[in-house]
Amino acid sequence: MQSSATDVDAYLAELPDDRKVVLTHLRERRRAELQGFTEVMAYGMPAYQRDGVAEIAFASQKQYLSFYPLRSDVRDALAGRLAGQDMGKSCLRFRKSGSVDLDLVRDLLRATAAAPGPVA
Repeated sequence: MQSSATDVDAYLAELPDDRKVVLTHLRERRRAELQGFTEVMAYGMPAYQRDGVAEIAFASQKQYLSFYPLRSDVRDALAGRLAGQDMGKSCLRFRKSGSVDLDLVRDLLRATAAAPGPVA
């Protein structure tokens, strides 16, 4: 679900409390791991850009929380760990707020931050 929020604070303020807590925590992790990235709203969801290109995004969808590791090289590098996850083409889905694999998210963030790569 796309939001009309103009910044991430407004986006988070729209969410139900259980989702707000989880996505706020994940936002803090993103800020810690993605040094040099810019936080923006893109396509109605929070995204993190390096040199004007979004490499990470997240969203609260109707049925799940979404985490978007947008770089194909990062997804390929962690394919073994992503294999058992609920995945779309470039979307990692968590059906319940408490089911977010924080270690996996951290490792995806670190792999993204390590060096620029292709977004696909």
